[in-house]
Parts: sequence; structure tokens; C-alpha cells
Amino acid sequence: MIARIWAATARRDQVEPYLAHLREKTFPQLNAIEGHRGACVLTHPSGEIVDITVITLWDSVDAIRRFSAGRDPEVAVVPRDAQDLLNSWDLRAVHWDVAYQTMRLP
Repeated sequence: MIARIWAATARRDQVEPYLAHLREKTFPQLNAIEGHRGACVLTHPSGEIVDITVITLWDSVDAIRRFSAGRDPEVAVVPRDAQDLLNSWDLRAVHWDVAYQTMRLP
């Protein structure tokens, strides 16, 4: 299993709209991709700015390519409507091999 990790920042008042975007648009699209195994979103407030980390789990790099729709599976996928809610975002995701996990995934 591969964890795809990506980070961004948002103003405190934009975090909930961004999370709604993920729930209503991004995650339903990911759930339709064979090889996607789930996701979690971490937030860390620091004053008026909130750090956001999105971790998605995948069976393989080929499954990630189906999401990123390109040759380079580490390129970040940040749709325009999501960009409008964020202050900054990573241009690339980082992929980690999951060596051990205890969480039960659906």
C-alpha cells in the first residue's frame, strides 16, 4: 500500500469550505478509482492560518496514476475551485510505502 501525502495552508475561515469541497467533490471521485483505499485529512491551526495535510491510501502507483492522469504520479492535483480556498499548496505529493498499519479501512 502507498500513502500519498500532500499539504496546503488555508485561512481559518476557509478550512470548513475546503473540507466540504473534499467531502463533496474530491473524495467521491477518488472512491470511484480502482485501487483507492481511503483518505484522512489532518489540520493544525496556527493563528489565522491552518496547516492541512491530506493522506490518501492506494494499492499501487498505477492506481495513483489513474487519479493524477499523467506520467508523473507525484504532481499535485489541485482543481481551480480548491485553489480558491487555499493560501498555498504543495506542487508535488510525496509517496510513502506503508510498512505497517493497524487502522481498519473500509
